[in-house]
Amino acid sequence: MAKEAAYLAALGRIRSLIEGETDEIAIMATVVAELHHELDHFDWTGFYRVVAPGLLKVGPYQGSHGCLTIPFERGVCGKCAREAATQVVPDVTQVPYHLACASSTRSEIVVPVLDRSGRLRAVLDVDSDTPAAFDAVDARHLEEVCRWLGQSVLWPTLGRI
Repeated sequence: MAKEAAYLAALGRIRSLIEGETDEIAIMATVVAELHHELDHFDWTGFYRVVAPGLLKVGPYQGSHGCLTIPFERGVCGKCAREAATQVVPDVTQVPYHLACASSTRSEIVVPVLDRSGRLRAVLDVDSDTPAAFDAVDARHLEEVCRWLGQSVLWPTLGRI
């Protein structure tokens, strides 16, 4: 129940803080700051933005250094981008395609951000130094955030991405 309450508190603040905001970077920065500081099991929280076909670049994040560039062919973020589906990894050491941006990471959840036309715009990546830190509660709330973000932001035209 504590996790549920933490999400509800963070989501309430996020909505009030970004009301009327249209800049996707400002919104992403607010989302990651609120989630990262409200949820104790989040050790790295950030967005990777689609910047070219098959390529993610780090966006706003909280925590230590993240990977700067992730091709869709690599890592849990790449798999999320390829499949446009949430990825929950209880133990990153058991996933041969895991891309270790931080050696302390033990579990990970990655959620796609799709725009109104269903195009992938970003992924929300959350890492934890605790094994099996993420569950259905995390997936449900993070998917809600990403769905809301994808539908609310007026994304710039990015050509054929």
